Amino acid sequence: MNLRAQSIPQPSETLAALCKASGDELRLNVLRALANDSFGVLELAQIFGIGQSGMSHHLKVLAQAELVATRREGNAIFYRRALPDSQRLGGRLHTALLEEVDGLALSHDVQARIAQVQQRRAATSQDFYLKVEEKFRAQQDLIAGLPQYRESLLALLDKLSFEAGASALEVGPGDGGFLPDLARRFAQVTAMDNSPTMLELARQVCARHALNNVNLQLADALGATDVQADCVVLNMVLHHFSDPALALRLLAKRVKAGGSLLVTELCSHDQGWAREACGDLWLGFEQDDLARWANAAGLTLGDSLYVGLRNGFQIQVRHFQRATGDTHIGKF
Repeated sequence: MNLRAQSIPQPSETLAALCKASGDELRLNVLRALANDSFGVLELAQIFGIGQSGMSHHLKVLAQAELVATRREGNAIFYRRALPDSQRLGGRLHTALLEEVDGLALSHDVQARIAQVQQRRAATSQDFYLKVEEKFRAQQDLIAGLPQYRESLLALLDKLSFEAGASALEVGPGDGGFLPDLARRFAQVTAMDNSPTMLELARQVCARHALNNVNLQLADALGATDVQADCVVLNMVLHHFSDPALALRLLAKRVKAGGSLLVTELCSHDQGWAREACGDLWLGFEQDDLARWANAAGLTLGDSLYVGLRNGFQIQVRHFQRATGDTHIGKF
């Protein structure tokens, strides 16, 4: 008997693991709680009022069935929903499961404990700021730098299907840290920024990585430019616009028919010091607001991921789609 062949999971085993993982009320409620947030094992244990070891067991079952994914930040591990893949075995069942789970109502006690966790996070972020106040003034990335959400953003991006010659546009690329990832996935990449200083940093990244398919432009992405792309990316940029709803509507014009807009932003928070220390005009955004503004811009909501940070902040990674054949975005 071929022992190696025995070790390869059979299709029935994969489906059985998915059904087993979803055949428990607590695990279903955990998936519901992860719909708009990500949590550590201790937070989830507190939210559902069970021991940490018990919650670890349930999370292990969910992870083995690929219903949750993990992200490590230092010694902390955060759990989030895994994105369903309809092309994989069990993918359609995974999608249907999440659709049903999202119709569940969490008990008032669970909702109250989720609120308590979020309040503790807010207090943690305030304490974090007080300890590193001077550093914040020089480096906003201490709140939510690219390394803290790159993995989640790439997970969402790699699920999308683009043709071989597809193009990408990153608005406000900062120091250019995400450009190598885009350059490997798209035939042509445009990086647009209205800051010569930041664009120079992006140029150095392009030179260091020999990114010959990246075009740097000193321009206002909301201004009169005819640049369009199959995928438009905004990483921690929207909270710097005075009118984010209008900005989304204008940036939607940069998305080609059938293309995608990816937005990475902080979730709404009450840490007012971020305005002074980091120049933020908005203290994050409500998830429903981003969806509503994108819809008004002619885009439809795709998948979303949520990344919890040890410093108490929460990141949302959102995908919005422009309809195939759509050659017109609503007036504004």
